[in-house]
Amino acid sequence: MDRCGVSSAILSLSAPGTHFGDDDHASLLSRGVNDEFAQLCVESARFGAFATLPLPAVKLACAEAERVLGDLKLDGISLQTSYNGIYLGDPTYDPLLEVLDAHSAVVLIHPSPSTASKSVGLNIPVFAVEYPFETTRAVVNLVFADVAERFPNIRFILSHGGGVIPFLSWRIAAIAAHQLSLPSDVEGSMASSFPTRLVDRAGQLSISDTRSLLRNFYFDVALTGDAAGLGALLEFAGEDRVLFGSDWPYAHDRIVNDQLASMDDPEVIPIEARKRIGRAAATSLFPRLKTKTKVEHL
Repeated sequence: MDRCGVSSAILSLSAPGTHFGDDDHASLLSRGVNDEFAQLCVESARFGAFATLPLPAVKLACAEAERVLGDLKLDGISLQTSYNGIYLGDPTYDPLLEVLDAHSAVVLIHPSPSTASKSVGLNIPVFAVEYPFETTRAVVNLVFADVAERFPNIRFILSHGGGVIPFLSWRIAAIAAHQLSLPSDVEGSMASSFPTRLVDRAGQLSISDTRSLLRNFYFDVALTGDAAGLGALLEFAGEDRVLFGSDWPYAHDRIVNDQLASMDDPEVIPIEARKRIGRAAATSLFPRLKTKTKVEHL
């Protein structure tokens, strides 16, 4: 953090999480991780933390979410895009979302390799390409599961610029408007083949309807460091919903420094947008960070 000029960080445990086949062991491991997070936050005011949960053990995850948000007062929850091939937005996770909604939780969604991404067979690291696609799958599933309407108090942050959502948002929204939500008796309708909670509630969708739901997330910029990626993200989401993220230590110092250098270039993003990404957007979600001492970059 000092080397890269980061004053405060919200820590999280990403893939592969804490579940390796045994529910009870996953629960114990999650508690240990979260207790250590809480201790780090006590020892240094520079740190916050997103708790990890023993998913896919939903009942145990609900209990741990109550503990970390109630007793430990951690800053939020970190979830993976899917567990055992079941993506966020599936009804399986509704009991957990009820708990998170009751606590008005901030939830970071980080990609994890699914059965689909593991089977592609490309000779490149799964996180290079498949992770953004995993995020995109989870986001679309959350939107069409009508999660924003059913659990309005949860604030979701998407890692890595939101996958390819900024690029595909119009495509997704146009298909929703002109095929998925058309009445079943209209030519071209796919409503009966792909029924969703969103369409059941909202009926006929416009392109702007679905795009506004896709904009209802926050986005971090981890591994998003050029004018094309950042420009598309800022145009889509707006400066108030974009936060800095490093992905360290998975992303080496060299990557983080290159990203910061790019973000500091006014030809990549405007200076005021850079300031908001670096600090202001995060303090809107985590007001306690406003009291932290600023350092060189953030």
